Amino acid sequence: MKIFRLSLMATAAAATLALPTIASARLWLLPSETMFAGNGDEWVTVDFANSTDLFYFDHPAPQMEPVIFAPDGTQVQAENKGKGRFRATFDIHLTQKGTYKVAAISNAVFGSYTLNGEEKRLPRGTTAETLAQAIPAGATDVKTTVMAGRVETFLTAGEPTNTVFKATGEGLEMVPVTHPNDLIAGEKATFQFLLNGKPAANLPVVAIPGGVRYRGDLKQVDARTDAEGKVTFTWSDAGMYWISVTTAPPRPAPAAEGAPRPEPAPRPPRIDSYAATFEVLGS
Repeated sequence: MKIFRLSLMATAAAATLALPTIASARLWLLPSETMFAGNGDEWVTVDFANSTDLFYFDHPAPQMEPVIFAPDGTQVQAENKGKGRFRATFDIHLTQKGTYKVAAISNAVFGSYTLNGEEKRLPRGTTAETLAQAIPAGATDVKTTVMAGRVETFLTAGEPTNTVFKATGEGLEMVPVTHPNDLIAGEKATFQFLLNGKPAANLPVVAIPGGVRYRGDLKQVDARTDAEGKVTFTWSDAGMYWISVTTAPPRPAPAAEGAPRPEPAPRPPRIDSYAATFEVLGS
């Protein structure tokens, strides 16, 4: 399955999905609309950006080659692609009835090694395929972490369909119980998360509404997946929401004043992250 090809900037930013409660840059896809009549000749514009405040682009835009999955599972081309300093944009011509998925997937390797007594970082842009070439002969104390991330959004023309939600069995994926284009303020919505095709149990999930810049309260809602990898939210307000879940271990609590700084936990060999933009309609 083809994917968005992210630049290093985007890949590194995807790793920040592992820290959803911190005011850090977040990757997101934001469509101009999410639901359409389905007359076979409709258009949508999608922004792809990396920002601290949802959904206001304030970091350099990620490089990408957009790929869109149509309701019948085929790939359709993005049109009118453009890239500015702080965001990338593209249009989608909705000619089929049903639900479309737009997904940006990153998979990079971060880490370090020791050579001649000096610790060195892996080159930027290292992947699992290039890892062997990135580590020189004679290197010792090699430490690596695969950072795998997905960023998605969904569009529906006419009646919602489910073909695009078929899991690949790779990484952290979302399989909706409640269709993501059928979300209503004041009503419950349930999503299931899978990790390598199996229920992703006991993972932290956050939901943050857009418009962060214009309010003092982040309005972040925290939850955890159950034994089946499912989580349920009740939307307090209408609007666009950013949802994120990660396998990253929690950061240690800050040390008390005067106390020694706690040692960071060893980085696991792999961290998977997922984020999506959903639109919640008024009741």
